[in-house]
Amino acid sequence: MRAALAVSAPFIASPASDSVGFLPLTTERTYPTELAAAVARGAVVVDIRTSAERTVQGTLPGALAIDAALLTRRLDPAAGAESLALAVDRDVEWVVVSADGPAAHRAVASLQEIGLRRATGLVGGYAAIKTAGLVDAVTRAQHIAEDVARVTAH
Repeated sequence: MRAALAVSAPFIASPASDSVGFLPLTTERTYPTELAAAVARGAVVVDIRTSAERTVQGTLPGALAIDAALLTRRLDPAAGAESLALAVDRDVEWVVVSADGPAAHRAVASLQEIGLRRATGLVGGYAAIKTAGLVDAVTRAQHIAEDVARVTAH
């Protein structure tokens, strides 16, 4: 189950920034304990942490690693050659994972702006997945395990 978070006030993008951004009134979120169920129903997990963050924190097996700056172009089915093969339409369910959550929330707001209404951010990010012992939640999904078996069999 996804939860909506109502946001009624502006947020400051970073303490060092003078710019104020506005989030949509409602953004969807996925909780770490819901990640395996989301993947089982076909959600695609996208890890937007930097390469340096993944090196320090660890990888998220089964997730697509995409630079946050490229995310909207890669997931937008209207982006043509720049979009991923998985970005077949605006109804694909995407779960965006950042290091600790806020970057995913901002990324989801951008995805929802271009019409990807099933995009959600993972509450607490990779840190929450690791704390909950759910780093392998994506690869435990049956269809992912079958895909891995097919690829490694060749």
